Amino acid sequence: MTQFQVQHVSTYRYNQSVFLRPHWLRLRPHSNGLQTLVEYQLEVTPDPLGRSQVVDLDGNALIKLWFDKPSQQLQVLSNARVETWQTNPFEYLLDDGVHRLPIDYPSSLRSQLLPYLDPPTILPQRGDPIASELAEELLHLSDNQTLRFLHDLNQRIYSQCDYVTRPEGDPQTPGITWRNKRGSCRDVTVLFAAVCRAVGLAARFVSGYQEGDPDQTDYDLHAWVEVYLPGAGWRGYDPTHGLVVADGHISLAASPYPRDAAPIEGTVTPTQPVWETGQPLNTTLETQISISRC
Repeated sequence: MTQFQVQHVSTYRYNQSVFLRPHWLRLRPHSNGLQTLVEYQLEVTPDPLGRSQVVDLDGNALIKLWFDKPSQQLQVLSNARVETWQTNPFEYLLDDGVHRLPIDYPSSLRSQLLPYLDPPTILPQRGDPIASELAEELLHLSDNQTLRFLHDLNQRIYSQCDYVTRPEGDPQTPGITWRNKRGSCRDVTVLFAAVCRAVGLAARFVSGYQEGDPDQTDYDLHAWVEVYLPGAGWRGYDPTHGLVVADGHISLAASPYPRDAAPIEGTVTPTQPVWETGQPLNTTLETQISISRC
């Protein structure tokens, strides 16, 4: 068991007064068989008029906020103490018929996994040509062995794609990431998921934190992929670091759609129209994340 203290501060500043529309926060870490949320505090400035706890279709704990006063800043401070339990990520027993690809998911399970097998265009579908080409090559090299395929895919992306920091924006398509051999953690996660879907493996996008170097002082939000393996459930792979996800990762939210795993989601509206102020709305975001072992 490993215990972490995580502080995540997000500060949005606006160049004019705005109305804060309802916001969704996905900053409360999961509490399940792989990690336990021991303590959690959330501070929001300005004070919201109200907040509600919500559990979405993937079991993510969301907090919905709504406001009643204009502001030129929104700050969200999340403090969490989390215990992680997955010291051996290979300690599982796959069901019969799962060791080789393609996996034939039982019909009842397949119906539940459809969003992770063929989601709409936010995450590329199984027909993505770049993903299909890479999947075909790795399938041959791995002799259709499921776990070897996943290992080889993880190492191929890790060894051949340069990491870049890109704090904002939607993920790149798999084609752009693989052709350029560079991308952020969410870019290579989308690439990994698309290759998995090309061989019929259900995959989803996960946002969270990764411990990194013990001497590290500045952290970014991280992303990785989870693949559904009957007998083992959702199993994480981190192509940014070439790792199988274990107790150094802390998950916040998981979804077939990256946008539905974003830590903060919401919109704002200027209190005065642009034709009156003469200036368009401009937003800046500053994020500070610290992670330490307890």
